[in-house]
Amino acid sequence: MHHFQCRCGVVRGEVDCRGTHNRIICYCTDCQAFGRFLGPSAAVLDGQGGTEIVQVAQSKLHFTQGQDQLLALRLSETGMIRWYAGCCKTAIGNTMPSPGGAFIGLIHCCLDRSQVTADFGSKIALLETETALGSPKPLAHGLFGVISRFFWLMLTERVSGRYRQSPFFEPTGLPIIQPRVLTSEELFELKK
Repeated sequence: MHHFQCRCGVVRGEVDCRGTHNRIICYCTDCQAFGRFLGPSAAVLDGQGGTEIVQVAQSKLHFTQGQDQLLALRLSETGMIRWYAGCCKTAIGNTMPSPGGAFIGLIHCCLDRSQVTADFGSKIALLETETALGSPKPLAHGLFGVISRFFWLMLTERVSGRYRQSPFFEPTGLPIIQPRVLTSEELFELKK
């Protein structure tokens, strides 16, 4: 099991690191906007605006304390749900807007940095590099492997029915809390 927690330690949990997962750094403008929303002390973004993410099945994750401290954000009405700890604004992860999406992209700042490579491997795909900050831009790589593992994860979770075992969604399929949706003005400010 890989332990995760928020910066202040109020939100804690474990994720089963066996099986299919992806380790990526995403430079997309949405991940950058989420990092800016949380603020510089959240340390979500690297120097070029990248966010390191480990994608795992939601069913492999459970909270041991502080789940009531979770808050959720959507950058738009149709965007992903971006979960964070309300107690200290630590990013937790990104999910699709329904449990059928089956995965969560856990964000590096809640993970045990000393164990990430041991638990999730050293291969890191670089995605959306064209929107990385500064130059030279990092070279994108690993997309095919990420897509293959992602579809396998989705398929096995759907066929087995484990996608219904999400700590982020009610049995009805609704998120455990109503996500805040940013206004277009708020999003514009975060993407400047």
